[in-house]
Amino acid sequence: MNVKILNHPLLQHKLTQIRCTTASTVKFRQIINEIGGLMTYEVTRDLPLKAVQVKTPVTETTAYEIDGKKMVIVPILRAGLGMVDGILQMIPAARIGHIGIVRDEETLQPHEYYAKFPEGLEHRDIFIVDPMLATGGSANAAIDAVKKRGATRIKLICLVGAPEGVVAVNEAHPDVEVYLVALDEGLNEKGYIVPGLGDAGDRIFGTK
Repeated sequence: MNVKILNHPLLQHKLTQIRCTTASTVKFRQIINEIGGLMTYEVTRDLPLKAVQVKTPVTETTAYEIDGKKMVIVPILRAGLGMVDGILQMIPAARIGHIGIVRDEETLQPHEYYAKFPEGLEHRDIFIVDPMLATGGSANAAIDAVKKRGATRIKLICLVGAPEGVVAVNEAHPDVEVYLVALDEGLNEKGYIVPGLGDAGDRIFGTK
């Protein structure tokens, strides 16, 4: 499977804190952001660099900065919003797009209800973010949406995933790298990840 599990001790520790049902909305929201920021280090490991000349207080030297146009963070509404600020702390110049996808509770099929992206996606690195990768339906719909607008360099960043979701994304979009903190056991009859986090959107926004 085209998936990278980020098993850094800090990530695993923080994930354990928010798995617990006793985690408050404030704590859940805070840690989701922290995890998003920590994941950014690994997700951006292969970004291209270009050499630039800089003058330090001591001398002039060759240094390096990220090459190309600004990256785009695309949260899948609404739970994906919980990861954006943490990533922006690491990449403050990133642009932000939004994709709204709702899952039919009966069929579990995704439906797009909103989409807004910066221009020039074909020239940018796109980070689609959503805390949960369950069936893969919403993720695939979001990837389809940015590809239709020209995006080719796409990464999917989630906290927790189910094998069913990873397989679905890999089959539909083998070119998209998937990043997770944990690959869980699977899905229950309602399409929730087990053991998972519950409904991440409800837990982030206090609507449970």
